[in-house]
Amino acid sequence: MTRAPIAVVGPTASGKSSVALAAAAGRDDVELISVDSMQVYRGMDIGTAKPTRAERDRVRHHLLDLVDPTDEFSVTEFQRAYRAAFADIAERGHRAILVGGTGLYHRAVIDDLDVPGEWPDLRRRLSDEADTVGPERLHERLALLDPVAAERMEATNTRRIVRALEVCEGSGRPFSSFGPGLDAYPPSTVRQIGLRWDRAVLTERIGQRVRQMMDAGLLDEARVLADAGLSKTAAQALGYKELLAHLAGETSLDAAVAEIVLRTRRFAVRQLRWFGRDPRVRWVDIEHDPVAEALPVVREALDA
Repeated sequence: MTRAPIAVVGPTASGKSSVALAAAAGRDDVELISVDSMQVYRGMDIGTAKPTRAERDRVRHHLLDLVDPTDEFSVTEFQRAYRAAFADIAERGHRAILVGGTGLYHRAVIDDLDVPGEWPDLRRRLSDEADTVGPERLHERLALLDPVAAERMEATNTRRIVRALEVCEGSGRPFSSFGPGLDAYPPSTVRQIGLRWDRAVLTERIGQRVRQMMDAGLLDEARVLADAGLSKTAAQALGYKELLAHLAGETSLDAAVAEIVLRTRRFAVRQLRWFGRDPRVRWVDIEHDPVAEALPVVREALDA
């Protein structure tokens, strides 16, 4: 019988991957599925905190390195890839742990959301318009067509605004109307375990993580990607967007790194709000060590 997956969720730098790896360690029947919109891109390793080769050799991972960073990648494509990966795991009689912080991708797979279609020509036109007049103007238009969707996204998030307008104009329906709606939380067989830190401690962990990424060669990784070219989606990734601006001569390295830290902190707040609205998440308040404190809860879920 196919067993439902476990999900480890929470904000960036909370220790999700470490907990999931520890839960799978020593068990030959557990595999990990990444639920991260940027880990699907090849070569975007340091800035996405992608599992290392040693970690992947120790525990089997799925949905990493699916496409080149020059390619666009959508939630619909992620759903398709997830279904194939989950079927592959289930066929071997194994159990899946979902790990990642991309909220929309997470909901799309655990709730099998009704994802709207795509209109590439319309998307290109809207993207060109955003480049010309700025995303704020498009956000104003979205607020008229779909105020619920507009409220859920920042007025500077070009990619999400363009996608929402593409769906509104292409389908004739509000972007927020698809599926049960992100405000609905139907019963689910997926047991979700969330890692939650004191806000000040998480802020310090984020700063430390960014410094570690820079020490590991994030700037060089961004330079290689810039030379090869990035899709609009990949170019918005945290860490890369700011360093691309530095490499283009638009800002100093120190300013770029400071902006990475700031944007990552804001992103973590949005992640906490996103997952915090889901009443199905069982939260573990972490004080010092996410593995020591959350691992028993994950193991309990695996053995249930």
